[in-house]
Amino acid sequence: MSLKGKDLLTLKDWSSEEIFQVLELAEKLKKENKEGTFHPLLKGKTLGMIFQKASTRTRISFEVAMWQLGGYALFLNPQDLQMGRGEPIKDTARVLARYLEGIMIRTFSHSEVEELAHYADIPVVNGLTDTYHPCQALADVLTIREHKGDFKGLKVAYLGDGNNVAHSLILACAKVGINVSAACPTGYEPDEEVVNWALKNRLVPDSEITVTSSPQEALNNADVVYTDVWASMGQEGEHKERLEIFKPFQLNQSLLKQAKSDAIVLHCLPAHREEEITDEVIEGPQSAVMDQAENRLHAQKAVLALVMG
Repeated sequence: MSLKGKDLLTLKDWSSEEIFQVLELAEKLKKENKEGTFHPLLKGKTLGMIFQKASTRTRISFEVAMWQLGGYALFLNPQDLQMGRGEPIKDTARVLARYLEGIMIRTFSHSEVEELAHYADIPVVNGLTDTYHPCQALADVLTIREHKGDFKGLKVAYLGDGNNVAHSLILACAKVGINVSAACPTGYEPDEEVVNWALKNRLVPDSEITVTSSPQEALNNADVVYTDVWASMGQEGEHKERLEIFKPFQLNQSLLKQAKSDAIVLHCLPAHREEEITDEVIEGPQSAVMDQAENRLHAQKAVLALVMG
């Protein structure tokens, strides 16, 4: 099926078939990349990248992806754009659509991404908002498939804050048929609307999507254990308070033993070692964190090739 021109704002908007199409192309491009083969699928095309949040993996992986696809990635700092001085998003969107073939934006408010996509008649890709992180979730399920093969019967345990990463992970798992259990402190659970939407739109009707306050319960029989920082960008003022609240949710070797012996460990990075995850675990034999980080490149390359090609 053709995905040309389609926005990627949240995985709610992409069908299971479309997500599997991304995964299959990502696997193909990754394999050929390792063999030294690159395809100029986006030759002569330009991706504009708007960053209102700091980035390591998102910026570099998107830039490299465009280069490997034969295109060009243009870094756009909001302070260098007129939108940083008050130009309406709708004006910026329509002007950029006359110059570019695609836009990637990494920002705070999800409504800004929705407005940008509404007015731009070129594909808009959400590189991260406070609510969703779809590109990360695609890399997550790509990594799980590489390490575990078939998704059937798998269980992912997520530990920590019910944030944008948790939201997109839940949606991705629902779309590909993975069971997911999120363990979060009371008051820090994923958005109830996201959980309910995932339950109503599961690929596998009897797959489980649960939220608990017990890390041990979440990790029981888990094939994948996932964690993220306890205070995301913009929440720095809550960091000290969150350290105390989230202490029981630290992914350490003792807690990891609650999962299956062959469970893999994921973390979207950057990691605050000895806070949400110990150095022993992230550097341990079960860690697939660096594979996961690499797969941002391959998953996003597939997305760009499909929506901009």
